[in-house]
Amino acid sequence: MVAKYVIVLSLAAVAYAGLLPAAKVVYAEPEAPAHYDFSYSVHDDHSGDVKQQQESRAGDAVHGSYSLVQPDGVHRIVEYSADDHQGFNAIVRYEGTPVHPAPAKVAYAAPVAKFAYAAPVAKVAYASPVAYAAPVAKVTYAAPVAKVAYAAPVAKVAYASAPVSHVTYSSPAITYHH
Repeated sequence: MVAKYVIVLSLAAVAYAGLLPAAKVVYAEPEAPAHYDFSYSVHDDHSGDVKQQQESRAGDAVHGSYSLVQPDGVHRIVEYSADDHQGFNAIVRYEGTPVHPAPAKVAYAAPVAKFAYAAPVAKVAYASPVAYAAPVAKVTYAAPVAKVAYAAPVAKVAYASAPVSHVTYSSPAITYHH
């Protein structure tokens, strides 16, 4: 990578010193001062875009004008000229009075309230401080009906002092016995 920089800088030094022949640029014809006339116009009723421009050049002197209808309805007209002696000069005129439409009324929607209620999780009662028995569980579940709903407590667990030999699980539609 360093070798590339050394080669490029060496060639630049040799060219600067004049040891390499340089090509001369030769024009096929002498350049004459520019002469042109240019103009365009736009009048679009759909978008409301109305503008026009015209310009003439003779050598180094340029004369022209442009006009447009601004968003507030005022017609702006600019006439300009530029030459070697006086530089660029512009005259700006405005025709018409500004028209400001009434602001549009904006409708706002009321915020939507969302409610959620969590049912109590579990109630646990301990009856026997010494002995342990298998739990007797009664679980009740109510499916939510709407966005705002109340469900019965989810679980009630009770521990009895005597062992339980019969456990029952139930739901609103089906009952299981073991």
